[in-house]
Amino acid sequence: MPDPSHRHTRPRRSAYPTPALGAPTAAPGTPTLGPALDATIPAVFAPLPLAALAMLAFAGNSLLCRLALRSTTIDPATFTSVRLLSGALVLAILLRMRRGAAPGTRTSWASAFALFAYAAAFSFAYVSLPAATGALLLFGAVQVTMVGVGLWRGERLAALQWTGLAAACAGLAALLAPGAQAASWQGSLLMIAAGVAWGVYSLRGRGARDPLGDTAGNFARSAAFTLAMSAMLLATAHWDMRGALLAAASGGIASGLGYAVWYRALPGLGASRAAAVQLTVPVIAALGAIVLLGEPMSLRFAICAAVVLGGVALVVLKRRTAPA
Repeated sequence: MPDPSHRHTRPRRSAYPTPALGAPTAAPGTPTLGPALDATIPAVFAPLPLAALAMLAFAGNSLLCRLALRSTTIDPATFTSVRLLSGALVLAILLRMRRGAAPGTRTSWASAFALFAYAAAFSFAYVSLPAATGALLLFGAVQVTMVGVGLWRGERLAALQWTGLAAACAGLAALLAPGAQAASWQGSLLMIAAGVAWGVYSLRGRGARDPLGDTAGNFARSAAFTLAMSAMLLATAHWDMRGALLAAASGGIASGLGYAVWYRALPGLGASRAAAVQLTVPVIAALGAIVLLGEPMSLRFAICAAVVLGGVALVVLKRRTAPA
């Protein structure tokens, strides 16, 4: 334990790195799943293989959403509702599997709304964005939001971190700049809004003692918002079985089970490895978009992705410094 007489030298808790693109993090030393689920997801697979599996799941959200909105008749509002409701159901089942674990205590309507805002903007953005571009914009917006809030709260960056932040912002700006290979402005703004909402959700849940329980509670509460949105847009709603199944897979498997696997892996990773592992999500999404969705990879995107990911790496992997 640090000497209380030197409290003024202790660094403030950082707003980054943000596991699972900003998923709430467990307080140090706190069991994240409970004995039943810890036994269900054996420790022999943790932490890096489980973390890799979780990153595949999170990248899969972009692929599943883009595939559904591009090749089925489901509309983005219906996709969002099916995704959130499926995620809530799977997370509720996982909580029921826990024995002797207390429920989440940081569930709130504000967090649930931030979760809904992320999911809705995410779905509507993928009407016009390629999967790889959307994943990169989401990742960049989440990280910039988290770092920005940290700076606003008095955290300080080293010179190398400022360089990384500037590079990440420049890479995002270059991706959005006009040109033959420019991303859709409407879709880009929606995805950036999704990233900001996810960053807010992450900050509200930072340090949670029961991250899985809190996430389950927020998914359940988000049902009120997403069902209200679907009711308002009922006249334009349409779906088919394949689209509904893709949305259910996004919510139940890529989100619900993905969180469970991530929270199982997180205690053994440490902050630096958790941050580093997240850098793979846009890369996995880009590779999946090429192989599974047949999306082309432009030189412009490749350069922008390298600049953004490199910049973020400089920010989140460099040791943070405390305010003076």
